[in-house]
Amino acid sequence: MEIIGYARVSTREQNLDLQLDALKEAGCKLIFEEKVSGVKDRPELDKALSYLREGDTFVIWKLDRLGRSLKDLVYIVDCLQKRKIAFKSIVDGIDTNSALGRCQFGIFASLAEYEREIIVERTRAGLQAAKERGKLTGRPIGLSEDAKRKAIAAKRLYENRDYSIDEICRILHIGSKATLYRYLRYEKVRLMNRRNK
Repeated sequence: MEIIGYARVSTREQNLDLQLDALKEAGCKLIFEEKVSGVKDRPELDKALSYLREGDTFVIWKLDRLGRSLKDLVYIVDCLQKRKIAFKSIVDGIDTNSALGRCQFGIFASLAEYEREIIVERTRAGLQAAKERGKLTGRPIGLSEDAKRKAIAAKRLYENRDYSIDEICRILHIGSKATLYRYLRYEKVRLMNRRNK
């Protein structure tokens, strides 16, 4: 049963010393240090989570060092609990080894779910209000003027049969075969079963 720490700073100017001192004082023998992590890249956190075993305790200095959102934080701690790994946040006074710590985290989980439901409700209300005002939501129907020109040219090249699907895409600067086929359907071209030739 090990006590493992995780420290993170999000800018180059910040220093890990305060976190490292607190983690060492909390008994951490091994500390994973994340310096200037991106929005999704947290390789040291991934290493720490992989290193942890049943019965270990995962310690952080403060909750905002672990998760970028309440939802993210709850997900990580929930995964730890399922693996029977205790979680401790020094500054926030949370320790899932205690009944109070587990209760605190249950409240966080409820808040994360509430936050998610509020976002869903607001989105639905916004879409409904837009619909009532006659505003269309979603992708526009049909093609832009530029796409219509490409669709006409694609129809000519396709029906000519001198060019492969890939060649037509390249000639007309169409990004994908799926887009080319959408253009052809728009022009009501009868698609033939031909092997990219």
